[in-house]
Amino acid sequence: SDIKSEKMVSLKLQKRLAASVLKCGRGKVWLDPNESNEISMANSRQNVKKLIKDGFVIKKPQVVHSRSRVMRHLEAKRKGRHTGFGKRKGTAKARLPMKVIWMRRQRVLRRLLRKYREAKKIDKHLYHTLYMGAKGNQFKNKTVLMESIHKMKAEKIREKSIKEQAEARKLRAKLKNERKAKRQSEKEALNRELDAKAKEVE
Repeated sequence: SDIKSEKMVSLKLQKRLAASVLKCGRGKVWLDPNESNEISMANSRQNVKKLIKDGFVIKKPQVVHSRSRVMRHLEAKRKGRHTGFGKRKGTAKARLPMKVIWMRRQRVLRRLLRKYREAKKIDKHLYHTLYMGAKGNQFKNKTVLMESIHKMKAEKIREKSIKEQAEARKLRAKLKNERKAKRQSEKEALNRELDAKAKEVE
C-alpha cells in the first residue's frame, strides 16, 4: 500500500508551476517519474526552479513538423504537375482574375512608355496618345506597343520630311517668281528707256 501511495502522488500543482516557470503549456512539461517524491515536495516556484536546474523537470523539445513533403509537392507544381482539371476547384477567372491580368499588362505598358519618354525616344504628346491607347485596350502586349511606337515615329518622320519638301518647293517657287518679276521689271524699264530715246531722235 505504501508503494501504491508513492505512485499515486498528485503532481498537478508542480506541473502547473513548472509550465508557468518554463513559459510553455503543461503538455510540454516532463517530470522525472523516478523523482516523483522529491518533486511532490516542491510547492513554490522557487523550489520548481531548483528542480529544473537539477534536471528533474524538463521542457520537452519541439515536435518536428517537417515541410519537406510540401516543398517537394510545390516544386513539382512549379514544373506544372498536379494542375490538371481534377485538381482545380475554381473557374479560370477565379484562379487568375481578369482584373489582375489587366493590371499587370497596364503596368508593363506604362513602364515601357515611361522609360521611352525619359530616354527621349518619344515626346510628351506621343506619350499621352499611346498612354490613352493603352488604357483603351489597343495594345495586346509590349511587342505590339513597341511596333506601334516605331510605326508612329516613322510616320512622323515621313510627315516632317514631306512638310520640309513642300516648304522647300514653296521657297523655290517664290524665288523663281521673284526672279521672274525682277526680270520682267528690268525688261519693262529697258523698253521704256528705248521708247524715250526713240522719241528724242524723232
